[in-house]
Amino acid sequence: MMIHALSVLDGILAISPLPGGGGDFVGDMAHVTEWRPAMVITLVTRAEMEAAGAALLGVHVQDHGSRWLHLPIPDFGTPPEEMRRLWPEVSAQARQALSGGGRVLVHCRGGCGRSGMVALRLMIEAGEAPDEALARLRHVRPCAVETDAQMGWAMEAPRRAALFLRHMD
Repeated sequence: MMIHALSVLDGILAISPLPGGGGDFVGDMAHVTEWRPAMVITLVTRAEMEAAGAALLGVHVQDHGSRWLHLPIPDFGTPPEEMRRLWPEVSAQARQALSGGGRVLVHCRGGCGRSGMVALRLMIEAGEAPDEALARLRHVRPCAVETDAQMGWAMEAPRRAALFLRHMD
């Protein structure tokens, strides 16, 4: 399993496929644990986790000292209403971890569409220009963000720097 990482704020943001998706859950989880994420954001459904033999993913992540958030999004989809409601708090926690030099791992089934969408949104909310953020993300993971709807959700993110400047007027 590959972890595709890039620097964001003072930390490392990464996207990856589902641990166990290739048939080696134990090996993949050892790799994730070794990478030492402060937070792991899981975007696959419970059914996808079970089908990949990764039903215990959340328990494993938490047992090894990382925070685990399960925010299921249907494959090729965008965040359902429940995730949209939770997103501001999730984003703030992820950006806080990154600001403190921590590592945040976002994964879906293949490590492309859903995880790319969420990573891009976090990068923009951290203050990066949308086009530059997308170019940086696709440099490390060319398949990041697969559908127009996913791109739309990521790009509607408020930029922290822009919001800050607005309050200065």
